[in-house]
Amino acid sequence: MALIGEAPGYLKVYSDGTVRRLIPDVVASMATQSSKNFKFKDVVIDPRKAVTGRLFLPDAAADAAGRLPVVVYFHGGGFCIGSTTWIGYHHFLGDLAAASQSVILSVDYRLAPENRLPAAYEDCYSALEWLGHQASSEPWLQQADLSHVFLSGDSAGGNIVHNVAIKTIKSNISNMTIKGLLLIHPYFGSEERTEKEKAEGAEGHVEMNDMFWRLSIPEGRNRDYFGCNFENAQVTEEEWSQFPGVAVFVAGLDFLKERGVLYAKFLQQMKVKEVKLLEAADESHVFHVFHPESEATRLLQKQMSQFMKSY
Repeated sequence: MALIGEAPGYLKVYSDGTVRRLIPDVVASMATQSSKNFKFKDVVIDPRKAVTGRLFLPDAAADAAGRLPVVVYFHGGGFCIGSTTWIGYHHFLGDLAAASQSVILSVDYRLAPENRLPAAYEDCYSALEWLGHQASSEPWLQQADLSHVFLSGDSAGGNIVHNVAIKTIKSNISNMTIKGLLLIHPYFGSEERTEKEKAEGAEGHVEMNDMFWRLSIPEGRNRDYFGCNFENAQVTEEEWSQFPGVAVFVAGLDFLKERGVLYAKFLQQMKVKEVKLLEAADESHVFHVFHPESEATRLLQKQMSQFMKSY
């Protein structure tokens, strides 16, 4: 049994199909729990596919006079690892709910390689459908304003944001309005290497990225698959005109920064109505997950809140 893929400390994939994930510290939830200035609970989105989510609600929500915007968040992990229960995601999203005064639904979608793309896109779109169906019956969604829904995610989750947004436009999803997209250090790729990927010393980063793509895209496809290469999505000019406003967050020390910048430029070429590019100059990939209480993370939460309030 040969080892065919490994993310040290997180994932091992073997030639017989066995997948071993090393689970980091998590925040478990058996029922409604409070933490700091927010509360949270876990929900079942699709029991047939074991798709679950975690709802976050700011403590101040009970005193709020009006309805609260909704953030639907997709975690990162190269489509192969990650969970909303990971301690970094838990604290980041709980604090974001308080900072932005919003309801947050964080989605645990099916992972590759057991469930290759487009499974993650399908699961995360189904979370939007669940949100629309449950808004009238789930007590924590009573103040949710489905006319102000934002999609957000980091790394592979940022990729999911883009692809789910396209699916919502093509399907004309009812009973909610996607006002904006917030992509944090989005994970894209292509068969053609960027200058940064071709640079001396980049081999380790390139090899790791290629491994995650190899494990997650459909068998027989390459990195020009539409889910990897955003330029290959089948989107019409009319559909691009319906694309929500977008904020793309990049980190100066992140190997994926170049892909995020290229994505923002591509959206501008497609004449998306608003595209903002914001950089955390001295930070690394998904710093907000590894350092959820850092000054840089607080600034990120503030920038996300400001973007949401502009809509």
